[in-house]
Amino acid sequence: MSDSSLPQEFLDQLNHVTGKRSRIVVEHILEHGFITTDDLEQIYGYMHPPRAVRDVREQGIPIETYRVKLPDGRNIAEYRFGDPSEVRTEHSRGRIALPRKFKQSLFDQQEGRCAICLGHFAAREFQIDHRIPFEIAGEKKYEEDDTSSYMLLCGPCNRAKSWSCEHCPNWQRKELTVCVECYWAQPTTYTHVATKEVRRTDLIWEGDDETGIYSQIATSSIQAQQSIPEYIKAFLKNIITSVVGLFL
Repeated sequence: MSDSSLPQEFLDQLNHVTGKRSRIVVEHILEHGFITTDDLEQIYGYMHPPRAVRDVREQGIPIETYRVKLPDGRNIAEYRFGDPSEVRTEHSRGRIALPRKFKQSLFDQQEGRCAICLGHFAAREFQIDHRIPFEIAGEKKYEEDDTSSYMLLCGPCNRAKSWSCEHCPNWQRKELTVCVECYWAQPTTYTHVATKEVRRTDLIWEGDDETGIYSQIATSSIQAQQSIPEYIKAFLKNIITSVVGLFL
């Protein structure tokens, strides 16, 4: 895809795309017509390629995803510009840069814990996350004393949320009320996980005592020929059944 095949209005919009990752995606597609996950990992060193593409989408630029098969048999994602008429100008400014003081307020409120897995991390290891994805709700006007629209997530939980949200049916519908009731927005008070009627618990085992218990669980799960989550659920079910039986 060459510059000449794109409307001038679309090219003007591309010029407003900011951020190093975003510019790399835009310029690579302009030069080659597409960019792949392999390009983003091997040429530019991004370990989470969809995040770089999402940066561009969040600035209102339509990006389409295709699956391509390489000669070695691997299937990878290939990204191209979508319909220029679908540019979302209300997102053209992209994300705002939130000050360190705001991040510290979130860190203090969450007592240094990830909002999803509740693991303890240093402040530098957290990422500020929009409870409602930017792609759905856009950027809320920043107010220093209002942290309700944001939370801190550790890297693994932030990546897990990104994957789940991007594969959610509501990613295309963009119904705000659906996101409001989702686990990824309100992990303590939710009715669904990415529109699925499931319940989820993320556990972190910290310190010698807890990791010792985890090792015992892992050993027992192998003996029971169950995965660790299956073993824990069966174990808890037996305890709850026993306790209820005592009061019958």
